[in-house]
Parts: sequence; structure tokens; C-alpha cells
Amino acid sequence: MALKSTIYKAQLQIADMDRQLYADHTLTLALHPSETEERMMVRLLAFALNVPHDTHRGALQFARGLSDTEEPDLWQHDLTGQLVHWIEVGQPDDRRMAKACGRAERVSIFTYASAVPVWWAGIENKLTRLTNLSLWQLPADQSQALAGLAQRAMQCQLTIQDGHVWVSTDRTSVEVAPRLLMGPRERG
Repeated sequence: MALKSTIYKAQLQIADMDRQLYADHTLTLALHPSETEERMMVRLLAFALNVPHDTHRGALQFARGLSDTEEPDLWQHDLTGQLVHWIEVGQPDDRRMAKACGRAERVSIFTYASAVPVWWAGIENKLTRLTNLSLWQLPADQSQALAGLAQRAMQCQLTIQDGHVWVSTDRTSVEVAPRLLMGPRERG
């Protein structure tokens, strides 16, 4: 019998002072059986950091990610079906990133975990020609602290200012400082 995904519900209140974006979102996230809560919370953070101001170019949506190798973790399509933004979480290989950059106007990668420096050292030189790629690193201790906020039903307030993110729940709060490894700083 195949294992089923665990469903998480999240109420997000986003106050992004860097982009002058203030919004509330009700989200349903499926935690894949092979996925950790840390990865799921990084997906949630990636959503909050990249959700567009409006849906004129389409809405940012969770895709199948781990369940389908042809899809990212999040994506945004415009009304014509054109892929506007491809967002991955983890440490994809250079071929996958190149393919994504050929398909989408923008590609954002959010990487985390203590093994990132080793992965980055082996892949950095292969990515120089991918001009529409932004690669962000979350410090391992911060992504692990973010995982500690995960609940099946959660209410999160995210405050973003000067590149720092404060994620608060009724229990505690965590500060996350994503570091740009390469690409344009542009978000959402």
C-alpha cells in the first residue's frame, strides 16, 4: 500500500516591506511521504517571498514537485499558459536548472541544509550562462528552526524587511536571512 501525503493548512499574513506587499493567503500543502517538514516549510517560505502583488501574470501555485519530475515545487503561469516563474527547493542538478531556465522567464532555487557549500562548490561554474536564475541559500540552523514551526493547522505572520524574514506563530518566531548565491535579487 502506497503512503499518502499528509495535509497541512496554513494561514499566512505577509507584510513584505521590501516589495510593499501586504496580503493574506490560505494555503493547503501536501507533505509528500519522502519530504521532511523542513523542506515543506522552505516551500512555504519560498511562496511568501515570491507571491506576486496581483494575478495579472497569473497566480503563484504549488506544483507536484517531488511527485512529478517535470514540475517544480511552485510555479506561475500567465493567462496564455506561458511559464513565468519556476521555483525549486533543495539542491537540483545543473541540467535540471538549465532546463528550467529554458522553459521559464525566471527561475528561483531555495537551497538549505549543511551540505549546501559542498553542492555549490561542485555546481557553481556550470551555472554562469543561466542569466534568469536566482539561487538563494538558507542557513541550515534557520531552516531547521523553521521546521519547528510546522503544525497541521498553522497561522503564520511573515514580516520581510531588508532581506530578513521573521516568521511568527502563536508559539514562537524564527528569523531567516536568505543569502543570494547568484543571480538578480528580484523577487515576486
